[in-house]
Amino acid sequence: MAAGRNHVRIIGGEWRSRIISFPSRPDLRPTPDRVRETVFNWLGQDLTGKSCLDLFAGSGALGFEAASRGAARVVLIERDAVALKALTDNARALGAVGVEVKHADALEFLRDDKAHYDVVFIDPPFRAEYLPRVFAALSQRLATGAMVHVEAPHMHAAAPGFEVRRSSRAGAVTHQLLKWTGHDDQSGISGNV
Repeated sequence: MAAGRNHVRIIGGEWRSRIISFPSRPDLRPTPDRVRETVFNWLGQDLTGKSCLDLFAGSGALGFEAASRGAARVVLIERDAVALKALTDNARALGAVGVEVKHADALEFLRDDKAHYDVVFIDPPFRAEYLPRVFAALSQRLATGAMVHVEAPHMHAAAPGFEVRRSSRAGAVTHQLLKWTGHDDQSGISGNV
């Protein structure tokens, strides 16, 4: 099956060229191939052993791409039940044993979760003002030196504890790679607990 409407192709790693499907849902816009390629060039092609979080999973393109590139654990958070079912079906079809699909609101998940992540993907609905609230809750979920990829309609200033490593624009979408530096100046706090 060729990638097209409501399908995206995984572009690298173990599942390279495999197709994942997603439903038509409000605010669901998969990260385009060109942006995903850039993001994984920025992150490095090999995510072996990394723990990744895709907070507004939607199609799951970024999370499945991370798993395909060796991430040990990928958690996909989605609150839309229809999109959630597609994520679960895609994980099953890929045999993605390291991928966990969770039905949750992203902010509630960040509040309740106790794990720490090396890589986080944030691509919230553009019409909602999620980013300030996400960044306020995210720091407790980040491993030391964690990388955070953000997609938004416009560039945002880095939140306290983050430094912008890379940024770009693709059409109407901006994307930034941020590095978490917040634990660096707090002795005794480890991100990998």
